[in-house]
Amino acid sequence: MAKHKKIEPLVGEDLLRKVKELENLSKEEKAKQCGYYTVTKNGIERVNMMKFLNALIDAEGIQLDSAPSANGRGGRSASYRISVQSNGNLLIGSAYTKQMNLKPGDEFIITLGKKHIRLRQVDSDEREELELAEVAV
Repeated sequence: MAKHKKIEPLVGEDLLRKVKELENLSKEEKAKQCGYYTVTKNGIERVNMMKFLNALIDAEGIQLDSAPSANGRGGRSASYRISVQSNGNLLIGSAYTKQMNLKPGDEFIITLGKKHIRLRQVDSDEREELELAEVAV
């Protein structure tokens, strides 16, 4: 029986990068190539899709739990550090918007610098000015 050399499961940006490289493979083969499988004592490889999918969710920074569960384990807390996702988006999670008491529809002005992105919340006076400026154009 041939020995299988198991690779350590990929996580985070490494996982996202590898999945993108393997875009033409089935999800089972992607999971296997990323290290999400076990080998039984009979030498059969079993893909662990649940661990693979959970690792993808974590790598994308998606928080599925909206509130801490009864056993005290909650979702992520704000770490003030985010990564650009595989689709090029930057996601600012609900942990941050809740801390600032932001509501759907709140607006921000984005200012880009050489190595920074600044978000400044638009207040009601500024919103009126912007709307008037848009009408004038």
